[in-house]
Amino acid sequence: MAPKQLSSAKELIRRAKVLMVGAGGIGCELLKTLALSGFEDIHIIDMDTIEVSNLNRQFLFRQSHVGQSKAKVARDAVLRFRPNINITPHHDNVKDPHFNVDFFKQFSVVLNGLDNLDARRHVNRLCLAAEVPLVESGTTGFLGQVTVHVKGKTECYECQPKPAPKKYPVCTITSTPSKFIHCIVWAKELLFAKLFGDKTQDNDLNVHSSDTSSSSENLEDVFERKKDEDIEDYGRRIFDHVFGYNIEMALSNEDTWKNRDRPRPIYSKDTLPGKSIKHNGNISKNGSTDDTPSLSAMTSLGMRSPQDVWSLMENSKVFIEALKLFFTRREKDIGSLTFDKDDQLAVEFVTAAANIRASSFGIPLHSLFEAKGMAGNIVHAVATTNAVIAGLIVIEAIKVLQNETENYRMTYCLEYPNRNMLLMPVEPYEPNKSCYVCSKTPLSLEINTHRSKLRDFVEKIVKAKLGMHSPIIMHGSALLYEVGDDLEEDMVVNYAANLEKVLYELPSQVSGGTTLTVEDMQQELVCSVNIKHRDEFDEEKEPDGMVLEGWSQPPPEEKKEANHTVSNAGTSISGGPVSKSSEVVEIITVEEELEAAPPKKRKLTTIIDQGAASPGGYSSIPNDTDNRGKVQVVDDDDEEDMVMLDGAPGVFDGDSDTSKKRKLV
Repeated sequence: MAPKQLSSAKELIRRAKVLMVGAGGIGCELLKTLALSGFEDIHIIDMDTIEVSNLNRQFLFRQSHVGQSKAKVARDAVLRFRPNINITPHHDNVKDPHFNVDFFKQFSVVLNGLDNLDARRHVNRLCLAAEVPLVESGTTGFLGQVTVHVKGKTECYECQPKPAPKKYPVCTITSTPSKFIHCIVWAKELLFAKLFGDKTQDNDLNVHSSDTSSSSENLEDVFERKKDEDIEDYGRRIFDHVFGYNIEMALSNEDTWKNRDRPRPIYSKDTLPGKSIKHNGNISKNGSTDDTPSLSAMTSLGMRSPQDVWSLMENSKVFIEALKLFFTRREKDIGSLTFDKDDQLAVEFVTAAANIRASSFGIPLHSLFEAKGMAGNIVHAVATTNAVIAGLIVIEAIKVLQNETENYRMTYCLEYPNRNMLLMPVEPYEPNKSCYVCSKTPLSLEINTHRSKLRDFVEKIVKAKLGMHSPIIMHGSALLYEVGDDLEEDMVVNYAANLEKVLYELPSQVSGGTTLTVEDMQQELVCSVNIKHRDEFDEEKEPDGMVLEGWSQPPPEEKKEANHTVSNAGTSISGGPVSKSSEVVEIITVEEELEAAPPKKRKLTTIIDQGAASPGGYSSIPNDTDNRGKVQVVDDDDEEDMVMLDGAPGVFDGDSDTSKKRKLV
């Protein structure tokens, strides 16, 4: 780059106003890189506080910062070595109303380092409405990606579908588990919650005999600890109920087991030795204090390695010991606890409970380390991946500032190198004409209009699927639902009543052929939903009782394709928590910096000059061919067509005569 061009690029960087959303694994690396690259006006939005588990990869934070705002601490850390730049932290949720379209319009570019699909979609829509370029990113382990989204020039973040998190009907979790993850969810969402969480919640674990001689009015809650009941006796009683009696009751339904392996009931007398010495609330054996993180059933029992797979007896011992520690050392927390992956005792209890249940159903047992990863939705982070992705974000941001549309790249970081090549750049794609977000294409919804309530539509479709937070729902000119602080009391009552009505019985009747208009004022997004009445749904495959179709894949000749090899999920990307409803339990098994869905695979066709790529260009990997001029494409899900990014074209390209660009078309 000529001195004059370089000077112009530096001035663009200096004058740019950048919004950075997320100050976690990617965010820390990104803020540092922005500051070192010459950016002088940066805003950060992050609602999280620093946890101990962040410190192994979020290097702007220290032990003394635990519990403080990520955005504010990150700002202070960077200002120590770049004191003359302006960094504005916002310890808030990016979905808060004051971060509206007008707020976004003040920025030159928005850079995402988020950890969940919902926030990503929200930022995407605000950027579209404000017409501000967005650079998206995500990492999980060794995998990562950076994508560029500019309104009207490239596809938006939602142009390609994001597969929904895996869902399992509650009946699978409670009655017929076949995978260890089913046992983890049962132990975490049902058993742990019942014993240590909100006592008033509905629960499927308190099974009673169907003996008609038993009066339902006299049935007691077996999870309620009796007055003066010995803690170990209580623990064994719970053990026998959930792993023994409940299984026997399930076995009494012969039809369930006609085509399945029958589970075996497990009782404490079969797996545990005689009663241990009473602790009397003074457990000094493990040297623990009342400090919650230091409490450990493993330590108390003399067990060391979290990598070991415990035997059934060992799991039974950990189960009882963990329960005893909760009731003797953390009794004040019982009734308000929720599972936390950083709570050692909670992880031990859930691991032991899941393993005992797995043993009953003939499912292989797992170590504490493996179980913690599943229960906490953890894909272990790699700090260097975050650093690589942060660098690529800044490179793309600089191209955006220079309006170098032809040089934008979506870059994917691969886990395994092939001939020392790890990065795959692909040209951004044009907006998807079937995208309901940026192309305003109508959606279609199959639903039983005589059975489903407006509340089902709002919760399962408008909020969960469409990602709207403040929706307005209209049928023609009739307003069916609205939220807002400025609503009059009679309107609030009216909309609340509408929520409980089935669609067909609403004041403005919704049936097959109806078109609903759904709008979110904050996101400035409007979409149409065409209703199709359907009587029946498959409970296993369609647990929501409705099917939303929002995009159709364009014909091949209208779309350039390439293999996207990064698996993203949302989920959460600390991937979202496991959630459950009366119908399904939703499983999200991904860690924090990850997108909530993998890009759809696209065929990659590369045409290059013969010979090695020069600096600033792209080098291809021949796939079993001697033709150096073209890459043979293997259309197979097990094969990867990879390209290495030797140097990003754009700001710091070499001389144009020696740095030929090679396009992926």
